[in-house]
Amino acid sequence: MTQTSSDRAAAVAALPAFARTELCARFDVRHPIFAFSHSVPTIAAVSRCGGLGVYGATRRTPDEIRAELSELRKQAGDVPIGVNLVLPPGMPEDNDPESIERELPERHKAFVAALYEKYKVPPPKRRGMRTRFLRSNEIAAQQMQAVLDSDVQVVACGIGMPTDFVEQCKRRGKRIIALCGSPKHARRAIDSGADALVAQGHDSAAHTGPIGTFSLVPQVVEVAGDIPVLAAGGVMTGRHVAAGLALGAQGVWTGSIWLATEEYGLHPLQLKKLVAAGSDDTVITRSESGKTFRQVRSAWSDEWSAPDAPRPLAMPYQDMLVGDLLGAIDDHEVEPLMHYAVGQGVAWIRERRSVAEVFEQLVQESRVTLAALSRITP
Repeated sequence: MTQTSSDRAAAVAALPAFARTELCARFDVRHPIFAFSHSVPTIAAVSRCGGLGVYGATRRTPDEIRAELSELRKQAGDVPIGVNLVLPPGMPEDNDPESIERELPERHKAFVAALYEKYKVPPPKRRGMRTRFLRSNEIAAQQMQAVLDSDVQVVACGIGMPTDFVEQCKRRGKRIIALCGSPKHARRAIDSGADALVAQGHDSAAHTGPIGTFSLVPQVVEVAGDIPVLAAGGVMTGRHVAAGLALGAQGVWTGSIWLATEEYGLHPLQLKKLVAAGSDDTVITRSESGKTFRQVRSAWSDEWSAPDAPRPLAMPYQDMLVGDLLGAIDDHEVEPLMHYAVGQGVAWIRERRSVAEVFEQLVQESRVTLAALSRITP
C-alpha cells in the first residue's frame, strides 16, 4: 500500500527524539527543529513531523493572514504552529504607495526601465508582491491584529518587536521568538520580552547580518542566560544540528532546507538554479528590499552590483521601485533575472523530496552524529 505524506509524517513524528532540551518542553515539540517557510503546506508538514513550523506572513495582507493561518491549522491539526512578521521601525504611517512612488529618484526609475528593455521583460500582469501594499505602520497594525486573532501558539519577530504587540501576544498565551544577528540584538530582544532567541548567522538566506553562525551562536547563548537559543544559518544536515547543540543552542531554526520539498512547490527553473548552485554562488544585495538580502546569484544581482548601477534605496522605497519588475520577471519566466532567497547551505539542495523525508533524514543524522560524538574520549 502506498504511504501518504500524512502517514509518513506520522511515522516521523513517532521517531525517538535525538535530543530533549528545555526548548522542546517550552514549545511542546518532540524534536528541537524549527522551520521557517512561506508555504502553508510545508509548515504544516514540519509541525506534523514533530518540529515547529513558522509561516512567513510579512508580505501577506491581513485578510490573507487570517485565511492562511486558518488553513494552516486545518492542515497541521492540533500540533504547535507559528507565524512570522517583519515589523521594522521607521516605516511610513499610512498605506499610501503612490506617495512613495512620487519620491522615487529619476535615475533609479530609468535604471529599472533599462532592465525591462535589456531583458525584454513584458509588462507586469499585476502588482508585484512588494507593491501590493506599502510596508507601513497602518498595514503592520492590521497584520498584528490578524495574528492576535489567530490560534497560533508562536509568534516570531524578524525585524522589530513592538512592545504592545508582544504584551498582547503573551496575554493570549502566545510565545515570542526573536531573530537576532548580533549580541546587541539579543539583549534588546530579551528586554522586549522574547521567550526564545534565534541566533541567525551570516550564512542565512534573505535578511542576514555580518556575523557568521559559528561565531554568533555562542555569543547569543552567553547573553541569553536561561532563555533558549536556536542556531540558524546554514543548518542543512544532522551534523549542523549537532554543531548547533555543541555551541550551546537548544535547537535549530531552518529555512533553505525546505525549498526543494514537494510541499513547497518551487518553480522548476528556480529549483534548477538552486540544485546547480554551491555556497559561493550566493550573494548579498540590497536590491531586493533595501536591506541586506542573501540570494542565489543571477543577472539581477550582477546588474545591481555593476559600477554604473545606482545604490539601492532604503526600505520601503526599494520595494516600490522594483516590486512590479520582480513580479513580472517571475510571471513571465525571464530566466536570466530569476533568483531566489537562499542561504549558503544551498550546496545541500540536490533533489526534490517530501518534507517528511527531509525531516526524517535530519533526525536520523542528528542522532548518529551525537552518538558518534559521545564516544570520543576526552
